[in-house]
Amino acid sequence: MNTVHRFNVFGRIYSIERKASRWVAFLHGSDGKRSPAGFVVPDFIPDEELEQYLYDLFHENATPTNGDVYRLT
Repeated sequence: MNTVHRFNVFGRIYSIERKASRWVAFLHGSDGKRSPAGFVVPDFIPDEELEQYLYDLFHENATPTNGDVYRLT
């Protein structure tokens, strides 16, 4: 069974999926399509630490109007 988590990361929508023992990241476009996100989530990161990992990875993208990372699902 695959586990899927969706996040708003400083205004961009990503999904992080657990496929077997690996995390796979996707970027969701404005057209509703998703593409490979272009970054790696280490396999040892637990579900409950994904938000913090994404915040640490993308904190330079924070703006006054998009200043946080939060889970959508």
